[in-house]
Amino acid sequence: MLDDFFTRALIAGIGVAVVAGPLGCFIIWRRLAYFGDTLSHAALLGVALALLLEVNITAAVFVVSALLSLALLGLQKRADVSSDALLGLLSHSALALGLVVLAFMTWVRVDLLGLLFGDILAVSRTDIAFIYGGGFLILAVLAVIWHPLFAATVNRELAEAEGMNPDRANLIFTLLVAAVIAIAIKIVGILLITALLIIPAATARRLSSGPEQMAVLASLIGASAAIGGLFGSLRWDTPSGPSIVVAALGLFLASLLPVAGRIGKNRAASHSAEARRLGNE
Repeated sequence: MLDDFFTRALIAGIGVAVVAGPLGCFIIWRRLAYFGDTLSHAALLGVALALLLEVNITAAVFVVSALLSLALLGLQKRADVSSDALLGLLSHSALALGLVVLAFMTWVRVDLLGLLFGDILAVSRTDIAFIYGGGFLILAVLAVIWHPLFAATVNRELAEAEGMNPDRANLIFTLLVAAVIAIAIKIVGILLITALLIIPAATARRLSSGPEQMAVLASLIGASAAIGGLFGSLRWDTPSGPSIVVAALGLFLASLLPVAGRIGKNRAASHSAEARRLGNE
């Protein structure tokens, strides 16, 4: 079965979407969309360094994204600059550095379009094993830090008072996002990774009645977008990565319909109840 390139693409796309969904929920709740963009732009620098040093691309992307996350956390505490300005500085600097490094490596032939928009149809069995192995580890770690991370998202001061150590949870969360970007780069590319994190979670937010349900729905919606996008790509001969994002956008637009709005009507009340529950524990 895995000898068929389209089957491998489907399995890989579903795996990445399932992992990206729950992390995307926290990105939505914390309004960190620009942070996701910053890490995805840093992925190009990671690819460039991997080619230069002849090391594994996924590992290099993770290391560069993780270092950028740590740099951001450090600069936020020391630099007299707003967070959005720091994100813009790091995002565009990393992207520009990656392009400059690639330009200097004239002896290396680079598929820049593949890097920017993904090449899911070229995934191998090894890629699939890495996606599912790494994805399982990411979800396991997220499950462990879920409560303190959600508590810090709702009320940081309350989380600190309860001894939940929100700083540690935040650090682990940023590393998990870096890991997802590293394993997703081949699927949807550098420019579209953030969309796969944000759009399914934003869609699930309109339809869910609680944070855990939103995380599960985000994974299911992302997987549906991967399947729909790939079949659409096969039918109309369109780029696979962008097709997945367009499918996710279609699902989000469908969630805006009045009937979908009624389904998600109690979302805000349920989230408030969850916040109150955390406060009483």
